[in-house]
Amino acid sequence: MNPFYKNLALWLVISLMMVMLFQMFKHPDRGKVNISYSDFLNMVDNGGVNQVTIQGENITGMSGQGPFKTYAPKDPELISLLRSKGVAITAKPMEESPWFQVFLSWVPMLLLIGVWIFFMRQMQAGGGKALSFGKSRARLMSDAQDKVTFEDVAGIDEAKEELGEIVDFLSDPKKFTRLGGRIPKGVLLVGSPGTGKTLLARAIAGEAGVPFFTISGSDFVEMFVGVGASRVRDLFNQGKKNAPCIIFIDEIDAVGRHRGAGLGGGHDEREQTLNQLLVEMDGFESNEGVILISATNRPDVLDPALLRPGRFDRQVVVPVPDLKGREGILKVHLRKKLVAENLDTSVLARGTPGFTGADIENMVNEAALMAARRGKEKIELEDFEDAKDKVLMGTERKSMIISEEEKKITAYHESGHTLVARLLPDTDPIHKVTIIPRGRALGLTQQLPMNEKHTYPKEHLLNNIAILMGGRAAEKIVLDTETTGAGNDIERASEMARKMVCDFGMSEELGPLSFGKKDEQIFLGRELSQHRDYGEDTAKKIDKEVRRIVMEAYDKTCGLINDNLDTMHNMAYALLEKETLNGRDIDEIMAGDKKWERKDTPSERKVETEEMSTDASTESPTDDPTDDQG
Repeated sequence: MNPFYKNLALWLVISLMMVMLFQMFKHPDRGKVNISYSDFLNMVDNGGVNQVTIQGENITGMSGQGPFKTYAPKDPELISLLRSKGVAITAKPMEESPWFQVFLSWVPMLLLIGVWIFFMRQMQAGGGKALSFGKSRARLMSDAQDKVTFEDVAGIDEAKEELGEIVDFLSDPKKFTRLGGRIPKGVLLVGSPGTGKTLLARAIAGEAGVPFFTISGSDFVEMFVGVGASRVRDLFNQGKKNAPCIIFIDEIDAVGRHRGAGLGGGHDEREQTLNQLLVEMDGFESNEGVILISATNRPDVLDPALLRPGRFDRQVVVPVPDLKGREGILKVHLRKKLVAENLDTSVLARGTPGFTGADIENMVNEAALMAARRGKEKIELEDFEDAKDKVLMGTERKSMIISEEEKKITAYHESGHTLVARLLPDTDPIHKVTIIPRGRALGLTQQLPMNEKHTYPKEHLLNNIAILMGGRAAEKIVLDTETTGAGNDIERASEMARKMVCDFGMSEELGPLSFGKKDEQIFLGRELSQHRDYGEDTAKKIDKEVRRIVMEAYDKTCGLINDNLDTMHNMAYALLEKETLNGRDIDEIMAGDKKWERKDTPSERKVETEEMSTDASTESPTDDPTDDQG
């Protein structure tokens, strides 16, 4: 039977017994005849009443026929009537039963006893839930849950190999300790969000075959002081009882941030929790057989004492997957999907550079939803392409009303980016260009690199700045205007140029030097300001160099557009007609294989109409000599 219903039944029985006791000890009026008030008055008038006792509005008395009782309303003449008839009158205040008084005095004590019994039963049944603030909230993974193994993890082979050794340590420790080796105490998984750190931990839980405790870093700290340190102690006590075992702490930067940041002082609750964690990982008492695995995407804010060998012996980097890794991740996620037989995963992998495992999973899910929305039986390459565009560029906002003039400006803006990107060497090829609003942008030009790149030469950065300035240059040259649509391009170009000067040392004027010390708050976790470690003269030189780099790229872009103006017009006309161009369409336009007709905007047609009417009015007198004569 459910304990809740058991307790409820117990309290109902106790309440019923109390009511019965109250009814039993209630003061009874036994042996007295109940008469009406009118009969009582008749008896008084006839002299049949000897004595009465008035107690509030109740009247009892003795008549010639025996004892009686009645209920008297508030009658001011009753006392006078009784005295006139010589009736002996006794007055008493209202009294309660003595047992009822005892019951009322014991009610608070009985309630306290009942509450105490209730809490004791709850603590016995639930392991002391009422007073378990200091208990660890780690969850023990069971085999009944969805089991994940290393076969479900792809794209991070080196990390799998490192963590596979941890599983071997637990299954056959003598293999490694026979030569004097020591089992690692801790492994820190470091990587960008979405790369699969938590998935790796779940795979270890599925492969290890030992107890696996999982907890988040934020579960340690509560509103009560000392709770975090108490939970750390309890967590490792559980680990010792279940050794050999694995403890996984996700997002450890919640409690492992650098100490002495100045927020909260030396008695900050997070620092107490971190100190206890440091002691448990490598203190006087050893935790043999307990391996700690943690994950974070901010290793730069962790305390150095936490990162040293002896606590976290290994730091496993979980990188963003490369081409081969993305293809492996795609195959994992496509196992349970109904896909077309001719689907080439290598094509999809090449088209998703920079995607993490979470991005690829999201893309596959979006493709499945799109195919289902379109009524297809299987997911095709077209669905994956549309899903990739949705993930990269945002959802198409086809319902957004845009004037023809704005469409023309957007078409030339995106044509400027595309033309410059195709004309400059060593740039990433254009995958798609569109003037359909997506996300927060009115138009987008998408470049996808052919190969994985880890370092970028100076020429590549300069070409990227020139591509970013292509939109503004096209607006200025063709339409003789400047719009706010180039705001983000200018911001990115300026930021890239400043990094070239201040971070990468790519300025000939200032040389290979770094300028500006980043000032980062540990507990806030973001770069808030930049400390200037240089003088005013250097600052002026930096601003001058940044401006020079951007303006030289802008001038170079203007020259390319002026030299290929016809191609840009053709590309803009194609965009106005089709709204979206892929790589093949752009190749045809650049080669001059296809010409597109001009699509005038309403404002242009209006201007042309006005010009025609003006020309007709000026030419009519000279064409008709009779009017002159007349």
